[in-house]
Amino acid sequence: MTADSADTEDAGYLVAPADWPGDENAIRALRTTVFVRELGIPEALEWDGLDPDCAHLIAYDMAGRPIGTARLQTDGHIGRMAVLPGWRGRGVGSALLLMLIERAAAHRLDEVFVDAQTAVAGFYHRHGFIASGDTFETAGIPHIRMTRFTADP
Repeated sequence: MTADSADTEDAGYLVAPADWPGDENAIRALRTTVFVRELGIPEALEWDGLDPDCAHLIAYDMAGRPIGTARLQTDGHIGRMAVLPGWRGRGVGSALLLMLIERAAAHRLDEVFVDAQTAVAGFYHRHGFIASGDTFETAGIPHIRMTRFTADP
C-alpha cells in the first residue's frame, strides 16, 4: 500500500519515534507524496542529506499505515512535517509537533524553530510559535522563520 492510500475511516492514530534508516522507506513515501507530488518540490531539495542526523517521528493510523512524519535537527529546527491530505485537520500535525517540542526540551534545547510555509503559519502560531524576520522563498514557496521556547505551554 502506498503512503497516499491511507483509509481515513478509522479516526484513531498514534505517533511514535522512527528509526532512520529502518523507517526510511515509510518516511520517504510520506514526504514524496506531500512535498514532491503535492507541492512540486524538487526531490534534490527534499532529500538534503540531513535525515541520518535527525530525530524522526511517524504517525500511524490504527491499521498501522503511515499517515504523517516530522523531524527534529540537533539545532532545534523542526521540519519536514508531512501529513497525508485525508488526515489534515484531525490533530496529527499537532501531535507530531508537540512530541518534537517535548523531545527538544528533553535534550535541553531551550528553543525550537520552523521555516513555515506562510500558508500554514497560523498552525504554528496556535502552538506558540512567533514569526521573526522577513518572508523568503524555498522551492518557489513563501516561508517565514518562526520560533518558540520549549518551556512555553
